Amino acid sequence: MSQERVGVVTFGGNPVTLLGPEIKVGDQAPNATLVDNGLKPVSIEDYQGKVRLISVVPSLDTGVCDAQTRRFNEEASKLGDDVVILTISADLPFGQKRWCGAAGIDRVVTLSDHRDMSFGSAFGTYIKELRIDTRAVFVVDRDGKVTYVEYLKEVGQHPDYDQAVEAVKNTFAG
Repeated sequence: MSQERVGVVTFGGNPVTLLGPEIKVGDQAPNATLVDNGLKPVSIEDYQGKVRLISVVPSLDTGVCDAQTRRFNEEASKLGDDVVILTISADLPFGQKRWCGAAGIDRVVTLSDHRDMSFGSAFGTYIKELRIDTRAVFVVDRDGKVTYVEYLKEVGQHPDYDQAVEAVKNTFAG
């Protein structure tokens, strides 16, 4: 049975239940299996050796999620080849692929948590009532250690983009 966290996040002002643990800075990042746009299983650990900025959104087809993904796509070009930006949602892989094509998103990797909510359950972003992931941002260093975490208190809020990018840069300075 997955851990339940009640009242830490709201969706449209209403409290929702998150399934899974609260990830904290210093934790070893859990692994999770997602599906890429070609329906191939992909693991978070497949990106070991790179700094991972993990941008979690409820659905790419909403305004804030769209803006969040576009912003991190812009930042990706400035961060270099040692960084991978993963955008995770419970959208179907087909929808993610279509959205990326229409939006011109080419620097972030979109992965779907749709199949079994493995990521949401492992990273504590699974909204039980809606079967989607809540908005969050994680930075994981090359060795799999979490160096930055932001769970948004209201799903409709924007994350702190500058802090997340700074956290990525700080993994190289430390």
